[in-house]
Amino acid sequence: MWAERGKRLKNLKITRYVFSGHESFPCKSLWLKKGYDFKKDNKDFNSSESVVDLGVGKNMVSAIRYWYKAFGLDDGSETHWIADYLFDAETGKDPYMEDLGTLWLLHFLLVYTGEASLYKMFFIGFQKERRQFDREQVVGFVKRKLAEAGKENLYNENTVKKDVGVLLLNYCLPRNPQSNEDFSTLLMDLDLLRQIGKTDNDDNRHHFFFNIEGKRQVTPDIFLFALLIAKDEDDNSIAYDTLHELGLIFCMTDLEVIDMLKSLSETYSDTLAYSDVAGIRQLQFTQKMDVKQVLDDYYE
Repeated sequence: MWAERGKRLKNLKITRYVFSGHESFPCKSLWLKKGYDFKKDNKDFNSSESVVDLGVGKNMVSAIRYWYKAFGLDDGSETHWIADYLFDAETGKDPYMEDLGTLWLLHFLLVYTGEASLYKMFFIGFQKERRQFDREQVVGFVKRKLAEAGKENLYNENTVKKDVGVLLLNYCLPRNPQSNEDFSTLLMDLDLLRQIGKTDNDDNRHHFFFNIEGKRQVTPDIFLFALLIAKDEDDNSIAYDTLHELGLIFCMTDLEVIDMLKSLSETYSDTLAYSDVAGIRQLQFTQKMDVKQVLDDYYE
C-alpha cells in the first residue's frame, strides 16, 4: 500500500544508524509545514537563499531539512504522499497540525521509518528494558546495541549524548521554561515522557520515565494506520511480537494493545479479527484495507 503511494516504510529492524543532522534543535511545531512548502516551491535546502526563504538561521535550515526527512516525509529527492496528504495548501487534512491524531501519526512515522535511528532504538528497544531512566543509561544502551550489531565504529559519545538530549526536548515539558518558545516543540503534547528531576542517587542526575499511565490516548484510526503499514503486504496476519512493538511505539501496555485490537475488530468486524487461541495472539485481516481510506475516514 505504501509502495503504491510513494515509498514503503521500513520494517521494525534498524538497517542504518544516524545520530546527527538536527544541529541540536528539536523539531518545532511549524517546521514540517515550512519544509513542505519550501520543497513544493522547488527550492533547495543547500542554496544560499534558503536562509532568506525559510526565515531562519543556517543551522536551523539544516535542522528543518533533517526533521522533514526524519519524519518520513521525504527521502531526499521525492516528497511522499503523506506529506501532500497532510500539508497541501488546498487539500491538506491538517496543515498546521492542530489535531492530536496528526501528532500521533507523525510520532509513529518518526519512530517507524528509522531515519533518526535513536527513536526506534529508544521507544522499542530501550523501553523493553526499563521504564525509568537517565540520559547516561540511554547513551549506554545505544553503545551496547551498536557493539552487538558490529557497528562500534559508528559510536561517538558526544554525538549520541546530543541526540539523546534532543529526543528528550522533543517530548518532555520544560521544567523551568524561560519563554513560550520552550513549549513550541512539535510532539510535546503527546505527553509520552516526563521528567522526575534530580534524585539523591546516581550522582544527582535528572531522571525521566515513559508515561504509560497518564499519556494522551492514541487515536484508534491512527493505530489502525500503523497496523497497515507494519503488516507485510503479502501476509493477512500480524504476529503479536509485531503488535507488541507497535504498542511500545505508542507507550501502550499489553492490556491497552489487546483492548485496542478488540475494539478495532468490533468496529471493522467484516475486515479484522483478533484471536487468542492456545496463547497464540494475532490479528487477522479478512479483507484488504486501503491505508489512505483509513486516514480519510478519520479526518472526515
